[in-house]
Amino acid sequence: MTWGADEHVLIALAAAGWLYTRLRQPQQRRVADHILMVSLATAVLPHVLKSVFDQTRPDRLTVAGHWRGVPFSGRSRDAFPSGHAVHMGALASAADLLPPARRQAVRFVAVALSLTRIVVLAHWASDVVAGFTLGVAVERLFRPFTLAKRRSKASRTRP
Repeated sequence: MTWGADEHVLIALAAAGWLYTRLRQPQQRRVADHILMVSLATAVLPHVLKSVFDQTRPDRLTVAGHWRGVPFSGRSRDAFPSGHAVHMGALASAADLLPPARRQAVRFVAVALSLTRIVVLAHWASDVVAGFTLGVAVERLFRPFTLAKRRSKASRTRP
């Protein structure tokens, strides 16, 4: 289930959606541009932050072997922030662009996928909360630039 929040999967889905809007849904192009740009930014940002912060992941090895979850998830000192949670925070924030019923479903899935990172002992709860919050912030920071209505050439040339 945690693969649903993986950066490779999300970038592929965002790129497919972007391409679809180019071919079939021109009225949704700005939203697709926004989602793709946010997906790319949230793919890069956790890697940059993990190179700065040196947070150790939870210890998953017990006397009886690996307890719950995956035997490993990335490098042992790359816990902060959770990249999966960064992506899911951005997705949950972008859900504002959807109708109310879909919005709630997307937010539920985003929170559930983020929590899987704690359950499989890939991250501490603080890594996930910080990552989710960072994702929301990134998405909100991109909105004015990617979703702003473009002015026509005629209105730009007027004084």
